[in-house]
Amino acid sequence: MIQRYLSFIIYHLSFSVALLLFTACGGQRPPQSWAERLQDTLAPDSLTFRYARLIHVEQREGCRVVYIDNPWRRGYGLHTYVLVPYDAPLPEDLPGGTVVRTPLRRSVVFTSVHCALIDQLNARGQVAGVADLKYIKIPFVQEGVARGVIEDCGDGMSPVVEKIVDTQADALLLSPFENSGGYGRLEDIGIPIIECAEYMEPSPLARAEWMRFYGMLYGREKEAEELFAQVEASYRQLKQQAAQAAQRPSVLVDKMAGSVWYVPGGRSTIGQMLADAGAHYPWAADTHSGSLQLPLEVVLERAGQCQLWLLRYDSPRQLTLDALLSEQDGYRMLRPVQAASASAHSSLFTLYSSLPSVFACNVTTSMFYEETPFRPDLLLQDFIHILHPDIPNMPSLRYYHKVKSEESFGSEEFLK
Repeated sequence: MIQRYLSFIIYHLSFSVALLLFTACGGQRPPQSWAERLQDTLAPDSLTFRYARLIHVEQREGCRVVYIDNPWRRGYGLHTYVLVPYDAPLPEDLPGGTVVRTPLRRSVVFTSVHCALIDQLNARGQVAGVADLKYIKIPFVQEGVARGVIEDCGDGMSPVVEKIVDTQADALLLSPFENSGGYGRLEDIGIPIIECAEYMEPSPLARAEWMRFYGMLYGREKEAEELFAQVEASYRQLKQQAAQAAQRPSVLVDKMAGSVWYVPGGRSTIGQMLADAGAHYPWAADTHSGSLQLPLEVVLERAGQCQLWLLRYDSPRQLTLDALLSEQDGYRMLRPVQAASASAHSSLFTLYSSLPSVFACNVTTSMFYEETPFRPDLLLQDFIHILHPDIPNMPSLRYYHKVKSEESFGSEEFLK
């Protein structure tokens, strides 16, 4: 009797535990993720993005719905926009999201790169204000502020909200950041905030394809479609040319920032562009889409013998090898630096082109940051020019220049 009673108790306890586990873990379907809900709602005639992964556009009656994925939380949304023609009534069945009247007649732009794209799309007159003017080298912006037709709204991190309100803008364009904590007072003034998250896309063409979205915002769809078609065709052609090269030179990228060397991850935009340019990149197998923070010793061990060193710097003057070495004595251990130093004291200048080399891009005097996000083909062109000098008919370098010792500047033959 006691044995049967114990069996009965054990049976019911087991059943109760199983039921509890089933209810907690598998009995109820978890809430749909953003991506799942999106697949359920997107209409068959949604606009197709060939490369971009974070943006989806659905055409509906009387409006377009733009879904932006959250780059930092997979399966979640960052923002939804409902684009409604400026002179049309709001649709009766208005979807949820931030309503944006298009084309934007007046906008405040927080980033230089988007000002450059707006310039290329011939929408200059639709910029009413900018933030971080000191970083914007776009001529139409500087001239517009000087003439008083574009408002300088102050620092991008703490803009003058009153000036933004005075612009009577239809939208603000700014770049979102992970764990930014929101946009402060900007969220309370009633102007739609366009979160420009294209920099988090997984490939160069994916990032560039966002220009189609900006074309929709500014009523410049035709210009955006034509420009992207040009960029895509140019990039793919350059990639095919690089794939036929016989050699894959090894490349080190960028330089120390304080005590850390920020090395582009293998899945970063720069990492992928180096692969497309036919380079051997020491961190190509890395799976990070951002940068790796490494000490000098690790970089020297893994990439000290690379044939080429491509770096960026910020200065009103052109960088020399002497100035570079004054920043960090450890650079002397890099193979390209040793070769460049040796060539500066050699009369055999004709051999220099076959030696390891250092190339640098001055982001102050060039339009590197302004152009390359939406024109990755122009940067790929520079990479291929440097990596494969034997490929014929390549245009001159647009962003990079060969870094030389100060002693070398006096040699006219060397400068060639």
